[in-house]
Amino acid sequence: MTTHRGWSQLSPATRRAIKVTAAVEGAVKVVALVDLARRPASQVRGSKPVWAGAIIVLNSAGLVPLAYLVRGRRRK
Repeated sequence: MTTHRGWSQLSPATRRAIKVTAAVEGAVKVVALVDLARRPASQVRGSKPVWAGAIIVLNSAGLVPLAYLVRGRRRK
């Protein structure tokens, strides 16, 4: 059986790591959404609304925004 620890019970290093990870993940999400909004639909592989929904909802450790930035965009 696992015990759940609250935020205050985490070490300062662990709290810092969580904050940094969350900030990086948030930044990648914002970059991906801004790029998606500015890019014409013809330069996006797939549907823009589907990509936007996936980036917002399925943001599993930043992998979906990274997948969009790497594979979802067509090169000029």
